[in-house]
Amino acid sequence: MNIPQYLATELSLRPTQVEAALALLAEGATVPFIARYRKERTQEMDEIQLRNLFDRFAYLTELVDRKATVLDSIESQGKLTHELKQQITNCLHKTELEDLYLPYRPKRRTRATIAKERGLEPLAQWLQAQNQSGAKVDAGAIAAQAPPYITGEKGLETVADVLQGASDILAEIVAEQASLRAYLREYLLNHSQITASIKAKHPEGSTKFEMYRSYQTATKSIAAHNLLALYRGETEGIVDFDLVFDEDWVLDYLVKQQVKTPAAAVREFYRSMLKDAFNRLLKPSLIGEVRSQKKQMADLDSIKTFESNLRELLLSAPAGMKPTLAIDPGFRSGCKVSVLDETAKFLEYQAIFPHTGKPDQAKATLKQLIKKYNIALIAIGNGTAGRETDEFVGAILAEIPEPKPIKVIVNESGASIYSASDLAIAEFPDLDITVRGAISIGRRLQDPLAELVKIDPKSIGVGQYQHDVDQKLLKKQLDETVESCVNFVGVDLNTASQQLLTFVSGINATVANNIVQYRNENGAFVDRKTLLKVPKLGPKAYEQAAGFLRIRGGKNPLDNTAVHPERYALVATIAKDLGVDLQQTAEVAQKLQENLRRYVNEQVGEPTLRDIAREMEKPGRDPRAAFQYATFREDIKEMRDLRVGLELEGVVTNVANFGAFVDIGVHQDGLVHVSQLADRFVSDPKEVVKVGQVVKVRVLEVNEALKRISLSMRAGDAKVAPAADRVTAVPLPQRSTALTPKAPQPTPPPTEAATLADLQAKFGKSKR
Repeated sequence: MNIPQYLATELSLRPTQVEAALALLAEGATVPFIARYRKERTQEMDEIQLRNLFDRFAYLTELVDRKATVLDSIESQGKLTHELKQQITNCLHKTELEDLYLPYRPKRRTRATIAKERGLEPLAQWLQAQNQSGAKVDAGAIAAQAPPYITGEKGLETVADVLQGASDILAEIVAEQASLRAYLREYLLNHSQITASIKAKHPEGSTKFEMYRSYQTATKSIAAHNLLALYRGETEGIVDFDLVFDEDWVLDYLVKQQVKTPAAAVREFYRSMLKDAFNRLLKPSLIGEVRSQKKQMADLDSIKTFESNLRELLLSAPAGMKPTLAIDPGFRSGCKVSVLDETAKFLEYQAIFPHTGKPDQAKATLKQLIKKYNIALIAIGNGTAGRETDEFVGAILAEIPEPKPIKVIVNESGASIYSASDLAIAEFPDLDITVRGAISIGRRLQDPLAELVKIDPKSIGVGQYQHDVDQKLLKKQLDETVESCVNFVGVDLNTASQQLLTFVSGINATVANNIVQYRNENGAFVDRKTLLKVPKLGPKAYEQAAGFLRIRGGKNPLDNTAVHPERYALVATIAKDLGVDLQQTAEVAQKLQENLRRYVNEQVGEPTLRDIAREMEKPGRDPRAAFQYATFREDIKEMRDLRVGLELEGVVTNVANFGAFVDIGVHQDGLVHVSQLADRFVSDPKEVVKVGQVVKVRVLEVNEALKRISLSMRAGDAKVAPAADRVTAVPLPQRSTALTPKAPQPTPPPTEAATLADLQAKFGKSKR
């Protein structure tokens, strides 16, 4: 199999692109490096194309290795025919390969293997021959074949025992036919229904899975979050769910495909055998395989949503590296206040008690800290007492002359996880866990990316059934997302934490630690080439990492850009040719854009020159959006303050396939169902909203008892009933449509739409 050629066709790429990208991968290049600095070699493949290519390459490489193992195994059994070898060599999917291998796979003793041990294989072969020949064989002739096999020593005491053993052998042969399994698997995928119910021991209204009490939907179109909810309910012992389909149609199909003879006795024997083969062997395994395949698709869909949310959160606009007062709010235990300077360095900590009888003292402390450190930003966690603390700080700011600090309520999801982590303990070994939490909140406001990389993405609160999906795949995809975001933004070499540095292209944990140690011992880096003095950071790592590391105010202005050091000589030559001082980066960029083709050569093409010009226009430019924040209404602090029709400003905290959750400042996120996101049909909520986005919403419904808030972003009638969930699943590689059954489509059941209350009960996140 020519994998590069196949991938070029499958992914609509040129063979030269595939070969170049795979060669770079083999050389140890990372995806961010290839996408950013090897555009000429790959003909401008982007990160998405590269990751898709490398994932498919890994899949096909594993498939090729598995084929070799399978071929060796079958050949060692002396059963490898030319036709079978061709089938195995040409198959393109692991499922297809395992279907072909199934009859030859070493297995535990089955009813068929026991029958073979008892010597019944010749009888099974005779019955096969009668089926194929069309000879007129009656029941008596079949029974007459049995006596020679009857022996008490082998447990064959009657004619029925002998014929059952022969049937067991034939049933296994049928159940292991690759083409038949593929056909029936496809039939179940396209024509079955998923049904679910709540176990009788759970009375109505007592579980969070109420919408599945009497549930039925088409298997092929079930929404990812619905399937994952069913799996969770099954795991928790609350929900039973199964695949149902027209079993009579399947049995009729098996008879039509397998029975060739007109002889009634043989036909009857085969019909009985096929029913056993289906019920005992085919049905359980195929249902399991279909469930597994749908679960894989649901996992991919859920992980894709998680990736998108995580990317938006990591790329949230930073408020900037400014002196910051960070407050982790609380009632009885008080508010923990930490002060950070413009480099995010921790300076001071105070505990204040504004809500438990010491407001004057708390006010004086905050005023003193604001003045002492010339505070520009105040970060307030959105947990317990967040709105009350926000109101308290607002009253203080009203008494302070301009310029006043900007106060922002910050999503603190995962801050407690970080503050108790080994990383936080190593960073602040002498500080209390609550102080570390406040520091994390403040740093999130200054630079969300730099702080959030310290936390397991699963603790940040933007996932959908994140604990129910394939954990290995989830980790891989989320790590790639973090890596992509970090390298997209770039990292300040002189302020970056060890954790942030580990996500830079080409840098592992050991090298990241060595960079920090070198910086601590020798002071700030003054240029990129000094990196080569860091232990274990060799030329290859330098090549991969240097372009993504920034040095602000260094010797060379290019060190504060994404221009790679390998192009410094070229840029110096360009500046000299154009008669411009290299320090005048904007002027160099302008003149370079006017003379791009003049500097194109075999190593450097227009894509790289355009990137160089763009970077030199604004050295140190942050590609993230401008900072903005939501303003919560001062009179709305609790759910009891809400009323239907109220219009509010909020921040999107999570996006799922069925809608978006919005923090409106009442300690409980509200749900904007997909049907309420816009005045048009929305198939994917991510088309309309993203995590961290400031939005205007209107209250549709409030249920204080169940802590449920329904919101709308529609400009029209807010009382439109929510539509059924509409999700386009991310497909797995598809099998050949040649196996699609020509069966009548079963009548689909009525679709049960999830109510806003049900969805919010499952996904809504309380701030308390």
